[in-house]
Amino acid sequence: MGIRINLEVSGKERYCFRKRGFSVIQASSSSSQTTVLDQVSTPLNNKVDTPKKSSEAALILIRHGESLWNEKNLFTGCVDVPLTKKGVEEAVEAGKRISNIPVDMIYTSALIRAQMTAMLAMTQHRRKKVPIVLHNESEQAKSWSQIFSEETKKQCIPVVTAWQLNERMYGELQGLNKQETADKYGKEQVHEWRRSFDIPPPNGESLEMCAERAVAYFKEHIEPQLQAGKNVMIAAHGNSLRSIIMYLDKLTSQEVISLELSTGIPMLYIVKEEKYIRRGSPAAPSEASVYAYTKNLARYRQKLDEMVH
Repeated sequence: MGIRINLEVSGKERYCFRKRGFSVIQASSSSSQTTVLDQVSTPLNNKVDTPKKSSEAALILIRHGESLWNEKNLFTGCVDVPLTKKGVEEAVEAGKRISNIPVDMIYTSALIRAQMTAMLAMTQHRRKKVPIVLHNESEQAKSWSQIFSEETKKQCIPVVTAWQLNERMYGELQGLNKQETADKYGKEQVHEWRRSFDIPPPNGESLEMCAERAVAYFKEHIEPQLQAGKNVMIAAHGNSLRSIIMYLDKLTSQEVISLELSTGIPMLYIVKEEKYIRRGSPAAPSEASVYAYTKNLARYRQKLDEMVH
């Protein structure tokens, strides 16, 4: 049997306010998940949101929602295909699940399905900050996309796109029907191309090759942000996210090839003292309970409630 991540967090993994003696936060009808602390301004104090260096941060991983080629059962790889209607709905639902978790920075792949997922998810966030894609590909692009209002900047979340987070390149399989390819080459051969760690499809990438670029980018660009206390969301793909999870959870090459990630389901990690603690998937917003993953997440939820009331 392969490894399958339990996407719903059990009660044992959560902190319950009443049992732990924290101040009780009433669950709202629109969202009852309680989830790491950034500095939230309320209508009364009007303070600036400035992320503080902290020993704790949140890391959210989301595999993009269903794409048009997922729906058609085609090998997609690095072909830039958008979401289906179902994929849009999955992205919105993912946003509801993370609507009480602070997000200071967003990283996506260079592919539209991951970018759509990130943007749609953030439309559901209770903080109502606006995700802004950074354009640093040239000096002109950087200059033309400047924001000249400091107040507006405070209400924005920078979005960094990186090809290193792209899905693995499936080479000559891209655009082919998966079932027809299995019929042509044999199920065992196609399974080897798809699920082995170090065997690439013809003129494509193996999972090992994908992991080399994705994990290197994570270590160089994303990990320093987390260690500085910034809360990060990554919207990417099955193989690039499996690669990162392999690093976070210290999985072996045999364990990671059996790891399955569902489309549109967020995965939460707590980053504390340079350790990554997987907390599973944030509870669905319809869940009627008063829970938090950490004390800091509970305080963040409480401040969001204060802004509403």
